[in-house]
Amino acid sequence: MTVLLERPDTVYRRYTCVMADTTVKVDPAVRDRLMVLARERGMTMRDLIAELAGATPTQEELRKRYEETKAYCETHFGVTFTDEEHDRVEKIWQDLEAGRPVDSL
Repeated sequence: MTVLLERPDTVYRRYTCVMADTTVKVDPAVRDRLMVLARERGMTMRDLIAELAGATPTQEELRKRYEETKAYCETHFGVTFTDEEHDRVEKIWQDLEAGRPVDSL
């Protein structure tokens, strides 16, 4: 038996002009978790993924945010933050996240 899907031209064409569909293959456990998260928020999985992508900063956005924060602290608080201090703090965060002991902050 052959099933023929008929899409109303006016609706389908208008929809596809503004929306591109992409298939993302993930493990079933990931798919199921995304569905639970979407349902708990009262949204579709498409909207959840769009929200997650929009809320996750890129490396460039993080770098820009860092530079803006550093400039703000220097301007408003008179605090200068050297590259060496930045590297030291990054190492401390990595140690904390890994559960390694930290000598001092």
